Formats: sequence, C-alpha cells, structure tokens
Amino acid sequence: MVYVTLVLAFVLIIVGATLLTDGSVALAKRLNVPEFIVGLTIVAVGTSMPELTVSLLSALAGKGDMAIGNVVGSNTFNTLMILGVCALFSPLTFTKSNIRRDIPICILATLALLVVTLFNQDINRLEGAILLLGYIVMIVFMIRAEKRAMLAEVQPVDQDAKPVKLMPMWRVPIWILAGLAGLIYGGELFVNSASDIARSWGVSEAVIAITLVAGGTSMPELASSLVSVLKGNTSLALGNVLGSNIANILLILGACSTVTPLTMGGVAMSDVYIVVASTFVLMLSALVIGRDKLTRFEGVVFVLCYAVYVYTLI
Repeated sequence: MVYVTLVLAFVLIIVGATLLTDGSVALAKRLNVPEFIVGLTIVAVGTSMPELTVSLLSALAGKGDMAIGNVVGSNTFNTLMILGVCALFSPLTFTKSNIRRDIPICILATLALLVVTLFNQDINRLEGAILLLGYIVMIVFMIRAEKRAMLAEVQPVDQDAKPVKLMPMWRVPIWILAGLAGLIYGGELFVNSASDIARSWGVSEAVIAITLVAGGTSMPELASSLVSVLKGNTSLALGNVLGSNIANILLILGACSTVTPLTMGGVAMSDVYIVVASTFVLMLSALVIGRDKLTRFEGVVFVLCYAVYVYTLI
C-alpha cells in the first residue's frame, strides 16, 4: 500500500507543478510580463516545485538529511541521467550562453553547496539566507543580460502573426490554487511514504532521498528535456537542466535552511563531491571532449556513471 501511496503522491506533485506553472505563466501574460522573465522565474521555479515542496516539508518534519539528499540526488540525476538520456536521442549542442554564463553559474552554485556543507555538515539560517540572496542576484543578473541581448537583436514585427490565445482569467486562480494544493498534499504523502519505504528496506532516509525521491521529483525536468530534444530544441534541454540545478541549490536549500537549519545526517560528503565532479565534467565536455557538444558516446558514459553511483549507494 505504501508504494501505491508513493505513486499517488508523485502524480499529485507532477500535476500540481504543471497546473501551478501553467496558471502562473497565464497570469504573467495577462499582466504583460515579458516571456523571458517568465522563463527565468516562474517556469524555472515551477519545474523545481516538486523538489522545493518535498525538501521544505522534509525540513519542517525534522528530516534535514532528506531535504539535502533530495537536492544532491536531483542535481546528480539531472546532470548525469537526464542529459545522458537526452544525448542518446540527439547530441546536445552547447550555446555560447551555456558555456560563458549558465555552466559557470551552475559551477559557482555547486561550489557554494560544497563550502556550506564541508566544515559543519549542516546548513544554518545565515548560510541559507546567503544562498537565497545569491539566487536573487543571479536572477537579476540574467534578466539584465537577457535585456541587453534583446536590445542588441532587433526583431522584425510580423504583421500577419495571429494573436496568442490566453487562458480565461477565471481559470488562472483555480489553476494556481489547485497546483499549490496538489504540491503540498502530494509532497507530504511523498515524504511520509518514502520514509516508510526507507525503514522497510533497512536503508537510511538519505539514500532514499538521493535515489528514489530525487528521481521522482526530477521527472518534470526529464519529461520537458526529452520533449525539447525530440522537437530539435537541444539547447532548451541544457538550459532546463542547468537552471534547475542552480535553483535546487540556491533557491530550494536556501529557502529551506532559512526556515529551519538543515543537518546532513546520512548524506555523505562523497555525495556532494559527485555533484561537484559531474558539473565540472559537463564543463569539460562542453570545452574539450565533445567540442561544444554532448555526444551520444558521452551520453552513454553519463548514464553508466549514474547507474554505478546508485548501485554503490544501495
């Protein structure tokens, strides 16, 4: 029964994240907020809502190791598994923005995670506030960079373009409230059922968080990245994963540890080292190995590395 509850919770989280994102984007369009700002803020946060919900509820329940393990596991899953699987379908091309801005920011966020966990094996409120502030600074920086890029690139006005059909205004608050309800209730079910499974398997909650919970909450990123690749938009898949990894560390861990201090518990520093190593390997792939591409062969290597990592954990 606990496995059925876990699946139900996962479905609620995915549906809730979808409704919240769609409703928020519709509201932003109704208020004439530029789409690039929506993408950098609402959509990025929306796809990370499962991780945020599960991590925050875990932290409030006194399970800091599950909150940290969820983020550590999600980032490892995103980099090795999602990008690896996507590269199997089509080589992923790194854009100049990926190499010069997105990956370096992701590396900085990952190093920040390493610094705050290296000495005390926890993340206190001050460190959480610094991470959260870092996310806000990053958002402001990227919005300004996008504005400069838009001003430099003059887009011709399409006189024949059809007007975009907007979501009815009466539906927007329903979608947002229903999404929040699904995330909160689904996240609570997910944490409780995952904890029960951990006890029944005789493994720590941290291991369950790094593997099962992290993989489950990363499904929105996996689905959206695969769809992007199948439609030929490989750069969107890279941007989705990098943006999610940054938000997971700076926004989610920052917000959770600001609310209540987090302790690593069963999460080992070796798990954090894996996140750091995978991010640097991605940069190495972009600059040297694949020459601005993540090739199919590298995709196979990424997936195998993740499989070996999970096997050593279990």
